[in-house]
Amino acid sequence: MKKKTLFFLLGCLSYSLLSAQTSGDSLLAARLDSLIEHQLPKGSNVGLSVYDLTANRMLYEYQADLLSRPASTMKLVTAITALAQPEFDEPFRTEVWYRGWVEADTLHGDLYMVGGFDPEFDEEDLDSLVSAAARAPFSVIKGHIYGDVSMKDSLYWGSGWLWDDNPSSFQPYLSPLMLEKGVVRVTVSPTLAGDTAEVSVSPASSYYTVNNSALTRMPSAGDLRVTRRWMENSNEILVSGNVTKRQTRTLNLYSSQDFFMHTFAERLRAAGVRCLADSLYAFGELTRDSLATLLAVHETSAQRVLDEMLKESDNLNAEAVFYRLGAHHTGSKHIRARDAQKAVRKLIGDLGLNALDYRLADGCGLSHYDYISPELLVTFLRYAYGHTDIFRKLYKALPVGGVDGTLKHRMRRGTPAYRRVFAKTGSYTGINCLAGYLQTEQGHWVAFAIMNQNVLSGRKARAFQDKVCGEIIHRD
Repeated sequence: MKKKTLFFLLGCLSYSLLSAQTSGDSLLAARLDSLIEHQLPKGSNVGLSVYDLTANRMLYEYQADLLSRPASTMKLVTAITALAQPEFDEPFRTEVWYRGWVEADTLHGDLYMVGGFDPEFDEEDLDSLVSAAARAPFSVIKGHIYGDVSMKDSLYWGSGWLWDDNPSSFQPYLSPLMLEKGVVRVTVSPTLAGDTAEVSVSPASSYYTVNNSALTRMPSAGDLRVTRRWMENSNEILVSGNVTKRQTRTLNLYSSQDFFMHTFAERLRAAGVRCLADSLYAFGELTRDSLATLLAVHETSAQRVLDEMLKESDNLNAEAVFYRLGAHHTGSKHIRARDAQKAVRKLIGDLGLNALDYRLADGCGLSHYDYISPELLVTFLRYAYGHTDIFRKLYKALPVGGVDGTLKHRMRRGTPAYRRVFAKTGSYTGINCLAGYLQTEQGHWVAFAIMNQNVLSGRKARAFQDKVCGEIIHRD
């Protein structure tokens, strides 16, 4: 009799919990439906998918299979696919080799800078490799100084990138040899009123020139403008307008691999190493045979690249991860974007979805040819959550609501989402997305994707997304 009573009580408890759970889900659905009906920016559309990872069940879907342009939430797809590769933790390497033989302080052969698509390689790293090359057992190179960029094809932009985003620093020229992300920082400072302003550019190199017509405290000169003749692929930096305070602008250079090699060869010469070739540098692939000797290596950890890729939404880092993903997946020495796409499509298939239902173009989401869905993003997020090693690295790299990265100035202290949302933003004209993880007030972990489309007000889209996150956090 006691057993029957116990089973009856347990049954009642389970029913009560299930009823409360169902009731909570219904209330959440009603509140999200109301948000979509009343708070969605006029003229726009949205797809949502919300999954309770702790309870292992779907909480809410609205047009979850709607094909949408992801903008930078595409970086989640790239990151999770890359993290799923066993080789992910291998560092990004930039190497200096020489090939030939050394006799009487002279290299009878060539010096090679071999690119491994390190997006975090900076001026300090370059000087370190220059110093290492200057300590080599030769100071004269009888052959050439080569840049080896054979790791990837010669397409320097992703499919579907916009030509008129040039020369913005967020759209770099892609190459296995990158110096300071292929970007220069132009600092303009005022001098005496009416005089020409002072301009400095970093990193220093003779690869570019500066044409400065900016004036100090002269309103008639117009707004400050820093650009280059990008329609002509010129690296003449043009500075004009009125300067009232110190300002720094960034812009890309054409092209990254030439900027890298020109600056490397120039600094190597300044360090006392002479090259007898007519040209300052050239491009060629290193043959790794018995004549080839490794001289120096610079390494950047994969986690560091991932952190910058997701926290700060760095497009170059995403493309570097994307192309290296292609190399890991195919085992090929020479890779193209389609090699990385194959890896993503395979994971999509492994997760039970049809890769043909989506359009994949690049790894960072700059392309207007990318088309995925909230359902796909949440499926990838669920997969990552279910694999501890992947989730640990991904979670560490995601922006935290109100704290850092691209969410630093959203979900501030005092709002429901403060420190509870760990997600990737994604935006360009007409598109605003948010996808990642959040933790409810009851401690449940939730994967979600919100993909706003055709919304010209980013402020309104972000406000809508923050309210959605707040409702999920308060859901019970």
